[in-house]
Amino acid sequence: MKVYFAPQSRAVRTVWLLEEIGLNYELERFTLGQKEMRGPEYAKVNPNGRVPTLIDDDVTISESTAIAQYLGAKYAPELTAGPEDQNFAMYLQWLHYAEGMIMPPINNYVVETILLSPERRNDEIAARSMKLLNRTLGAVESHMEDREFIAGNFNICDTITGHSVIISRRLGADFSNLPNLSAYADRLEGRAAFQAADNA
Repeated sequence: MKVYFAPQSRAVRTVWLLEEIGLNYELERFTLGQKEMRGPEYAKVNPNGRVPTLIDDDVTISESTAIAQYLGAKYAPELTAGPEDQNFAMYLQWLHYAEGMIMPPINNYVVETILLSPERRNDEIAARSMKLLNRTLGAVESHMEDREFIAGNFNICDTITGHSVIISRRLGADFSNLPNLSAYADRLEGRAAFQAADNA
C-alpha cells in the first residue's frame, strides 16, 4: 500500500487512519507546492496533482474523505457506521462537515496568509475567512458538549473533521471560548497514531 503524501496537508488524515488500523504502507513524499506534484509522472496517478492519493493493489483512490471511507469499509468496519447503527446519521453529517464547512474558509485563509506573495495578499479576505471559520467551529463546539468523540466511539469522522479542528487551532482560530473543542483537539493530538502521522 502506497500513500502519496505531503506534511501539513490532508494526507496526514490518511496516514493517521492507517496508523490507527495498523496497516503497513509506504510514503511517496512531496512538499506542498513541489513542481513534481504537477508533473507528468504524478499526473498519471492523480491528474489533479493533489495529495493524498492511496494505491492499494489495483485500486487508486484520492480525496481524503473517500480514502477514509474506503479504508474503513475494507479494513476497519469497527471505525465506521452503517444504517443499522444508532449514530449513522450523525456519523454521515460529521464525516462530511470538514470539507463542507470547515475547510473552505481554511483554504481561503491559507491562500491569503501563506501561499500568496505578500504583495498579492488581501487582509480583508483573510479576516473574513477567519471569522467564518470561527463560526463554523461554533457548531462543532455545541455538538461536542458531553461527547468524547464526534460520532459515538472514535471512528473515521475524527480523522477527518477532527483533523480540521486541529488545523484550525494551529492556524490561530479563536479557541478561547471553545472548551469542548479544545479538549477534543487535545485528545486527538495525544493519540499515538496521530502523532506518527503528524511527524511523518
